[in-house]
Amino acid sequence: MNLPGVLPIFMGLTDGLSDKARRKLVFQASSTAFAVALLILFAGEIIFDTLGITVNDLRVGGGIILLVLSISDLIFGDFKQRSPSDKEEDSTIGIVPIGIPLTMGPAAITTILVSQQSFGYLPTSVSLLANLTLITVGFLVGPGLLLKLGTAPAKAIAKVTSLFLAAIAVAMIRVGILGML
Repeated sequence: MNLPGVLPIFMGLTDGLSDKARRKLVFQASSTAFAVALLILFAGEIIFDTLGITVNDLRVGGGIILLVLSISDLIFGDFKQRSPSDKEEDSTIGIVPIGIPLTMGPAAITTILVSQQSFGYLPTSVSLLANLTLITVGFLVGPGLLLKLGTAPAKAIAKVTSLFLAAIAVAMIRVGILGML
């Protein structure tokens, strides 16, 4: 989990939302990431073996999702079509892409599997809770920092972040494909 890397993307995706709507997404993303993390912690190996998938498959799939989101923002310049408004109660942007794959992506899933095997369930669970707490606090506090910058710099940061998101997506796809080969 990478708060400095994910926070600008979160702020770009939630640009223009009220504090209430943003808080709702924060808790939706955090609870989604926590649920997926617990599932991976206790049943990850079984799930991967049963479905015949690998972490590299997750990398490629997550990379494609992130690439589509970044291209959409860079070309169309407006997240409004896929981001929630204050009136959209059933929005899932907190689940995908914020909860998965940004907060709980292939790297975090792999780390959970390796940590559980190396250190056991309790230390891995404590580490997981600490990281998710930091992510949640960062998501709640981060947008307030952008308000101090002003609208134009915030939009510029969002655009640059979308460009980095595209690069991260391509890197995820590349690493996934190389891992498959």
